[in-house]
Amino acid sequence: MAEIIIEQVIEHVITLPEIAKPVLATGAWFKNTLCVTSGKQACISYCAGDLDATEVCLAHEQTAYAMLDSLGEKPVAIVHDLHPDFHSSRFAANLAAQLNIPLIAVQHHHAHIAAICAEHQLTSAVLGLALDGVGLGTDGTAWGGELLRVDGAEFQRLGHLRLLALPGGDRAAREPWRMAAAALHLLGRNAEIVTRFTEHVAAQTVADMLQRNFNCPRTSSMGRLFDAAAGLLGICPVMAFEAQAAIKLETAARNHGSVAALENGFVIDQGGVLDFKPLLAMLADCKDVNYGAALFHATVAAGLAHWVKHAAQAQAINIIALGGGCFLNKVLLQALEPALLAQDLTVLNACELSPGDSAIALGQAWVMQYHLDQYQLTQYQLAPTQLEKGI
Repeated sequence: MAEIIIEQVIEHVITLPEIAKPVLATGAWFKNTLCVTSGKQACISYCAGDLDATEVCLAHEQTAYAMLDSLGEKPVAIVHDLHPDFHSSRFAANLAAQLNIPLIAVQHHHAHIAAICAEHQLTSAVLGLALDGVGLGTDGTAWGGELLRVDGAEFQRLGHLRLLALPGGDRAAREPWRMAAAALHLLGRNAEIVTRFTEHVAAQTVADMLQRNFNCPRTSSMGRLFDAAAGLLGICPVMAFEAQAAIKLETAARNHGSVAALENGFVIDQGGVLDFKPLLAMLADCKDVNYGAALFHATVAAGLAHWVKHAAQAQAINIIALGGGCFLNKVLLQALEPALLAQDLTVLNACELSPGDSAIALGQAWVMQYHLDQYQLTQYQLAPTQLEKGI
């Protein structure tokens, strides 16, 4: 492979408020980018793509070496996603060993919010609403609908969406009808799965899996909640590409126009769990697809705003950062942001970068900057964890 010229690698340069320690961050699995910090700059590479192809992994490594060369000094740490099975994590481990420097794992949703803080040069504590498809949590489960308090290298999980089953593990993330089946099971309507999804030969198997709680890991993912809604409404039962169901759900909502949120469409328990079970029950019997899609967006936005309001009061923080791929959804964002502003909250969005996974490397590098001395330079002790691949 030809030598990479650093100017051909860097897509974004973010100005930092202080002189940064030299750090290399290796990003996430999807929409991978890398980031190096030096001086008062964070340099983010072009998006290589998803690290599920040999050529992308090789390009990722070549980019990392080019960015390290551009530093002109040895980095103080290599930073990676908490998930140990990502190519970016394994490469980071090898690189750190070669350089004899600390290897540091940063939780995925922590990095999402940290990336927003980096763009806005904000070093104080913030509330973070991190909504996406999936990221490994510190408890070894699949997160994706998280309310966090973020303060540099530290974060606290204040709440999360009610857990939904993933029947078949990773396969459920590609087949929204399975997430709809999980929603029906949650509603006590397991018997409807086979009759509702007759075109899917695995319907009986999925119903049995849910009934027996076999190969059904749980997730707090907002992305999977979108999939469940799309599946209940008959939108995109099986996806041809990432986020296709959510995109179609957003389009259907636009086709209808704005509606009021479903009254009593959500519940927040004392543990900070936001539960949209009442909304799912409504969608399970909704015959108007466009109305159902609009109602889903309106109710989710209302629930999120209420959730954040209580956390802001409890934490005495009035700044909320919105990160994660779900905020590419303009219908959701346009409903949520005014509701937050009406509560006298300051709302921070992604500006130069995407709110999605291509900003993870920036967030990883930011976490290290101003709290590196206090950060324990050890990885979370987790066994390699992947969502099971099922029937």
